[in-house]
Amino acid sequence: MNSIKNIYQEKYQRVLVTGGAGFIGSCLIRELLKTTNSKVFNLDVLSYSSDLTSINSTLKEYEINEKRYEHLLVDLKNYEDVNKAINYSNPDLIFHLAAESHVDRSIDNPKPFIKNNIIGTLNLLEISSIHYQNLSESKKNAFRLINISTDEVYGSLDNMSLFNEESSYNPTSPYSASKASSDHLVNAWYHTYGLPTITTNCSNNFGPWQFPEKLIPLTINKALSKQNIPLYGDGKNIRDWLFVEDHVNALLKLSFLGKLGNKYCIGGYKELTNLEIVESICEKLDILRPINHSYKELINFVKDRPGHDFRYAIDATKIEKDISWKSKTEFSIALEKTIIWYLNNQSWCEKVLKKSGYKGERVGLQNNLG
Repeated sequence: MNSIKNIYQEKYQRVLVTGGAGFIGSCLIRELLKTTNSKVFNLDVLSYSSDLTSINSTLKEYEINEKRYEHLLVDLKNYEDVNKAINYSNPDLIFHLAAESHVDRSIDNPKPFIKNNIIGTLNLLEISSIHYQNLSESKKNAFRLINISTDEVYGSLDNMSLFNEESSYNPTSPYSASKASSDHLVNAWYHTYGLPTITTNCSNNFGPWQFPEKLIPLTINKALSKQNIPLYGDGKNIRDWLFVEDHVNALLKLSFLGKLGNKYCIGGYKELTNLEIVESICEKLDILRPINHSYKELINFVKDRPGHDFRYAIDATKIEKDISWKSKTEFSIALEKTIIWYLNNQSWCEKVLKKSGYKGERVGLQNNLG
């Protein structure tokens, strides 16, 4: 990682991350703090699923100078506040992860997704363009805005094909439609205004510190409390799983090796049905935390949700070729690491669920930005 540290020292001394209190954003900030000397600004309004515990823990554990990190409590929907934040942070690089990102919630109430994911992105693009135009030539040459999106914008796959950068957009939920709109805005700002952007579309992320409403942590927590583990339909919907730390490594490399104006699909080449994921978790818990029967007996099939895409899967050939990146963490190892983390951090799960007002009514439908 020394090469990343040196490159960031030269090019990206001030990094802005939107949505840095979310699952992927906080993992990215932790990695930036550990592997670079950059000043990191976390622009996050702190929604129901946001949490700063992991970042604060990293600052303490690695004895990182607290002056290297700053949280900006800003709502992307507020143009003037975003403008102040960009002027204040004066970033050399922006990672845009801020988004409403839960499919079920988007079905219940689409408006926050439209406002946050579309208007929020529009404000960021407009203000970033002004910021970019005012940079020196050397700073302009280095500046990037990395837009982190989802493969859900492409809709559903059959049993044979894979999503790639040429796949047509066909979103099927309010959430994925709002992310597709955001992607199109970013593309327009590159071509129309010359803002140096890169967009990524990732598959399903998992790992420690993920909000417990999501499929993997929800399954773990339901099992540990000996409650029914809800699973949509027949459980045969297929997702491609990507360990969050591998995803963050791809984002860091893309920030200086990715081609401007390009899209990159990021996946883990690990397709599993939702039932296979849940059964794998149960099998590992049978070993790690045995009870008098298999946790699989707790699996409970429930009514499928509207517009449930059957399959997502990523062809990551382009990113492998362009920047020599490939998901490196073996799935079973990453899953066991994740399960053990949740076993050891039940108090954190209880705290964030209580703060969010979660009452256990959702079934943990996984979406890619987790």
